Amino acid sequence: MSNASLSPLPSADRPDVTARLRDALLGASFTADGLLELLGAPAYAALSRSETVPALRATRGDTPLELLVRLFLLQQPVPRARVADVLPVDACLESGWLDRVGDDEVAATVDVRPYGGSDGEDWFIVSDLGCAVGGAGGIGRHARGVVLGVGGASTTLASLTVRTPVSAALDLGTGSGIQALHAAAHATRVTATDVNPRALHITALTLALSGAPAADLREGSLYAPVADDETYDLIVSNPPFVISPGARLTYRDGGMSGDDLCRSLVQQTGERLNEGGFAHFLANWQHVEGEDWTDRLRSWVPRGCDAWIVQREVQDVTQYAELWLRDAGDHRGDPADYQARYDAWLDEFEARKVRAVGFGWITLRRTAAAEPSVVAEEWPHPVEQPLGETVRAHFDRVDYLRSHDDAALLEAHFTLAGEVVQEQVGLPGAEDPEHVVLRQNRGMRRATRVDTVGAGFAGVCDGTMSAGRILDAIAQLVGEDPVALRDRTPAQIRLLVEQGFLEPA
Repeated sequence: MSNASLSPLPSADRPDVTARLRDALLGASFTADGLLELLGAPAYAALSRSETVPALRATRGDTPLELLVRLFLLQQPVPRARVADVLPVDACLESGWLDRVGDDEVAATVDVRPYGGSDGEDWFIVSDLGCAVGGAGGIGRHARGVVLGVGGASTTLASLTVRTPVSAALDLGTGSGIQALHAAAHATRVTATDVNPRALHITALTLALSGAPAADLREGSLYAPVADDETYDLIVSNPPFVISPGARLTYRDGGMSGDDLCRSLVQQTGERLNEGGFAHFLANWQHVEGEDWTDRLRSWVPRGCDAWIVQREVQDVTQYAELWLRDAGDHRGDPADYQARYDAWLDEFEARKVRAVGFGWITLRRTAAAEPSVVAEEWPHPVEQPLGETVRAHFDRVDYLRSHDDAALLEAHFTLAGEVVQEQVGLPGAEDPEHVVLRQNRGMRRATRVDTVGAGFAGVCDGTMSAGRILDAIAQLVGEDPVALRDRTPAQIRLLVEQGFLEPA
């Protein structure tokens, strides 16, 4: 069906009704914490997998919270008389939050999902019906302009973003407004763009229902609605990054060839960032035969920007096509249509010599440095969320190492980062271990192999002695020439600082 088949949206021009609705939701504990307490962890987790049966079983009672969960999260009609005890029913019907069903029931016109903010705020994410639980769940094949709610990609991006007070923030492709909502908590002014006017309307509802300031909402693709002279301290985007044949679904397909949308988005960002400003993106990129993926991504980075690119996952082209065919619900339709769409994806990849598709994070920071730092790495391992502080610290370390040559490093003082442990591997009874590994239990949770000198050096770093003096003491202890040790160790110190194992004191 077309966009016209989507439900009419509530009015975005009734702040009085929205405020009353918000108060009622909070009064009934319709919050992230309230949901977890009501449903229990298994049923709550099942919602993220698009499974509603456990939640339906947990809300068969008649409490206000159970009623609201069935109404706004599980899309169940509820008795109007009972709702009137909890919500301002007449006002919600008049402004379009509710619709009449039969003679004595009402149903929600949009999904509303409680969402916990970065600092414990009680927020609400508005989305199209069927999209609050576990993403689109196949609804995408019915409605091109559907607007999704909270998903894994959106929460990942929110957790990556550096959260410092800024004057101006920009959310490109805002969708249901999750990133704009987060930005409103620490930005004086928030601008949000989307090619889908329905998404802008829903973003306005999300902000209002969450009690956040209104954003400057602009219709258009990515930077198109942004004037050439407008710059920002923070730019975020969870763009329609799916590499697909065509632009069938607005919420995920960018409509450009291959990974051109993500490339152009990143390349155009440099001139939009203020000095020291950050840009955070989720992206897909092609692994092309005969080309190193890191070279491809490095070519995207605009001049004047440091970059940290992390590849979190790689799928071969068959896995990738199947993932997004399932996302659209194509596997539930006509088998011949499914096969034709599958063929079209593989034809597209074959024509471009694409063998796999990578997924990950791209962070840019505007810098005045003569030689910007570009780090592209693969890290598929578990990390500790949120990562915003870890991202900020990465670029702080880039600045530090850029301003300290080897001689300066030897004069500097360091401390061992918190929750770093040492692991040793070797044969039983051997005098020395075969491998010494330092492992982080915070942030990126990295592990790096060091030699015995590196391990000893890291263990002694408590900020009281300079790196050079520590190495002199180690040289005396192991009977090595201190000059030679000073010459060969700064590279290892630099690596330990770069990866966050050592921190400047």
